[in-house]
Amino acid sequence: MRPFEEDLELMDTIPGTGKQNAQQILAKIGTDMSHFPSAQHLVSWAGLAPGNHENAGKRMSRRTTKGNKKLRSSLVEAARAASRQKDTYLSAKYHRIAARRGKNRAAVAVARSILVMIYYMLTPREPYKELGTDYLNK
Repeated sequence: MRPFEEDLELMDTIPGTGKQNAQQILAKIGTDMSHFPSAQHLVSWAGLAPGNHENAGKRMSRRTTKGNKKLRSSLVEAARAASRQKDTYLSAKYHRIAARRGKNRAAVAVARSILVMIYYMLTPREPYKELGTDYLNK
């Protein structure tokens, strides 16, 4: 992982992603984000895109079965770790969604947010900027 040390340090700035988890995520998605035209393409490839299963006006829930299972599990693990940290944007987002939709859906939603952050960090090679807990209230 020596050639990817800079990318690992960038990913380590995101709350919840430790060194080992960052290595697992980076091994799955790589460092070249030009393979994905947008962050939404990466999220869809990982199987974390929000689904829309509706029949006769009734919305039905579905499991996230598409995408890379190991990547998804690493991201959900990072999301759960981020939810336990104090005064962070990801923690506030997790608790806000968990109150309405439940802990598992909140973890998947935060995992998606983490993956989008990783995409936008690896594209210009900039570190994570903490938005704070009040960002969602604006």
